[in-house]
Amino acid sequence: MDTSFKKWREAEQEDGSEGREEGQDSPIACGDDIHLYDNQSSPGPDADDSGCVLLNTSRRYVKLMNFEEEVRAHRDLDGFLARASILLDETAASLDDVLKRMLHHVGQDSHASEPGCNFEEVMSLLFTDAGAQEVNGEQQPCGHTNTHLDKCVETRTVHLLSETIQGVTATATGVQYQQSWLCILCNVKTLQRRHVCISRLERPQNWGENCCEVRYVILILAPLKMKSTKTAMELGRTFATMFSNISFRQKLLETKTQEEFKEALVFQRHQMTAANQLPTAVEEEETDPRSHKPLKCKDFFRAGRGIYEDLCRRLPLYPSDFTDGIVGSNKTLLKYMTTAIFLYIAILLPAIAFGSLNDESTRGEIDVRKTIIGQSIGGVIYSLFAGSPLVIPLTTAPLAIFISVIRGICDDYGLDFPAFYACIGLWNSLFLILGGIFNVSLLMKLFKRSTEEVIALFISIAFVVDAVKGTVKIFHRYYHAPTLSNESFQALHPHGRGGAPAGNGSDALSELSLNTFPETLIQCTRERPVLCLLLMLGTLWMGYTLYQFKRSPFLHARVREVLSDCALPISVLMFSFIGSYLFNDIELPVFKVHDRPIFNVAPFERLSAMNVVSAMGLGFLLALLIFIDQNIVVSLTNAPENRLLKGTAYHWDLMLSGLINILMSVLGLPWMHAAFPHSTLHVRQLAFVEQRVEGGHLYETIVQVKETRLTSLAANIFIGVSVLLLPVPLQWIPKPVLYGLFLYIALTSIDGNQMCDRMALLLKEQTSYPPTHYIRKVPQRKIHYFTFLQMMQLLVLCSFGMYPIPYMKMIFPLLMILLIPIRNNVLPHIIEAKYLDIMDAQHM
Repeated sequence: MDTSFKKWREAEQEDGSEGREEGQDSPIACGDDIHLYDNQSSPGPDADDSGCVLLNTSRRYVKLMNFEEEVRAHRDLDGFLARASILLDETAASLDDVLKRMLHHVGQDSHASEPGCNFEEVMSLLFTDAGAQEVNGEQQPCGHTNTHLDKCVETRTVHLLSETIQGVTATATGVQYQQSWLCILCNVKTLQRRHVCISRLERPQNWGENCCEVRYVILILAPLKMKSTKTAMELGRTFATMFSNISFRQKLLETKTQEEFKEALVFQRHQMTAANQLPTAVEEEETDPRSHKPLKCKDFFRAGRGIYEDLCRRLPLYPSDFTDGIVGSNKTLLKYMTTAIFLYIAILLPAIAFGSLNDESTRGEIDVRKTIIGQSIGGVIYSLFAGSPLVIPLTTAPLAIFISVIRGICDDYGLDFPAFYACIGLWNSLFLILGGIFNVSLLMKLFKRSTEEVIALFISIAFVVDAVKGTVKIFHRYYHAPTLSNESFQALHPHGRGGAPAGNGSDALSELSLNTFPETLIQCTRERPVLCLLLMLGTLWMGYTLYQFKRSPFLHARVREVLSDCALPISVLMFSFIGSYLFNDIELPVFKVHDRPIFNVAPFERLSAMNVVSAMGLGFLLALLIFIDQNIVVSLTNAPENRLLKGTAYHWDLMLSGLINILMSVLGLPWMHAAFPHSTLHVRQLAFVEQRVEGGHLYETIVQVKETRLTSLAANIFIGVSVLLLPVPLQWIPKPVLYGLFLYIALTSIDGNQMCDRMALLLKEQTSYPPTHYIRKVPQRKIHYFTFLQMMQLLVLCSFGMYPIPYMKMIFPLLMILLIPIRNNVLPHIIEAKYLDIMDAQHM
């Protein structure tokens, strides 16, 4: 957080009939620095006949408190801790009720004896009504009662807080308020000493514009005449500076007692003091792909440097990957459990689907059982030793397509599939290990956000295409007139009726009554594909509805969060029950299970030297595909908006993927790499978010993410145990439910994809455009040009990646690499580079 701040004052007088109704402040053309914002309001003289009053508003930015240099900050906090006035989980909903409870709590404090102070009078001073009463000639301040409210209405006064401090961020869109906390100041001449009361509300409250999600209220009371360093403003600066940190607010939310609350305050003071003592310039690591240092050829010849820096960065934090959320006061066991269940379903079902696809393409060489075992072994190894433990490795659709192409090559040239498959996998692993050693992941500097989003959206579309193709296949097979299980009607009546040649078997059969045949001979009817369609769409609907349930007003916040986290498991179990039990008279398509040995060491002696050399080319293409997907997924997982703190390990993770795939290749198990969108969904499951309303749009900001290895480790162990559940009960999960899972994953993965947001702009009217950074800085036509060019790149990827000719899919990794020069060398000639950089910028 940048703690350099300007101090300046802007005063403005607003006419009630001509004032800014939206309350927007003047935009500030500076960086994304957080400021403390002081707002003072005072009413003018009597209202006219139309009910109009004059309201004087004075605004100014104040500096954040420097905890290293300003001694008063520590004294203010020590004074508060000595006689802490803290209200936890306050149930009052209105601002007036909350302040009344806080003043009552201060008045009952034995340390806060104020015999000459009337706290009802203090209550009235907090609002502009008090000033209105003075101008209107009223001698007695109205108390906080219904009479007071009626009197305020009669005199047409405005009931607003007189003086507050809020955190604001000056961005390209103007001023963005921190709406989860509010610091209220009041100078009372009858007070003898200063008082601070902090209230944490049980639920976020909407108290008007720029206060739509208030969770904390800090009340500062001070005598009217005080030393300049002890005024209400200076005391408010101390606490407002602490509450301006979003991570600190999340830690306070996790506290359960006043002692834990005070400990969090002390820890935050230590953090802010230590942060100011850090050197201003920290040398960036030379092999970090996220650093801003230019890419140089010599960086690729520092063998092992990247892996060394990755290990130095991550090893000190390795124990905390197992203890965070388990040991200490901030336990998050429930979130870990729901996340592990989510991962179990989200990994197991795609493994079953891709295992079934591999089973068909390889004729049983790689089946569902092998896919599940391989997923468990590789997932456990990755979760234990990876530098980015939130990344989820998985066998994916591109790998399944690659395997089917290899099977086709083996059939065409008479090669032994297990041996040739293992040979390609070993070449692939060799290239990946060399890539990790020679810092090839530094090429990620050339990948811009737009390129990553094109590839990520392609992967989401691939999930949709797999679901649609599976459903269409079911309709092609079953959605026609009923046929017989013994292949055709001609098998029973070879000459048709009356000795004439049978034409269309379905037409002939339609002339007969199905009741003349036993039920076991009927192979299919139309209710089967219709039920499959309903199960697929139902799985999507229930999963996505529960996923969005956390934004609804129903039930308690914790219940909503649990339901949202368990959306996918609930949806899958519900519609598997509907399909397999409620409609058990309709046979649904399920995956096959073979009773074969799981581990088979590849017979390399069956390959000639020429076969081994030819496998090198395919291994290189496979390594290229895994390299791109692996690094892009790690980059998307560690995006700045996710606020991950433990760092990355691009080079080590790439080499680890190579080592895992050596084992997969030799044992005949499917290859794997970091998977999208499972990894980003894993981050979202472990994240704590803070909501704000701006311009009518609801925004969620990730406050903190629990970076743990336990969730993925537990999920992959359970997946390994699931082999014992084959064939029953896992075969009770129909294929349409798997397709619904694919649609759910695709739909939830586009959340936060800026390319999808800009594509939606093409269908919106301009007045409904969200106030994003590129809307304010880039001309509208340039935005649409850029979106159109991205869509063209996506179309080319989809054409080659999903074209039915198998060998065209082999060059798909090369097309992904070509996106780099297109973005860096071609697009700047079409759209100005400054606009491209703005639309590609990473924003918190």
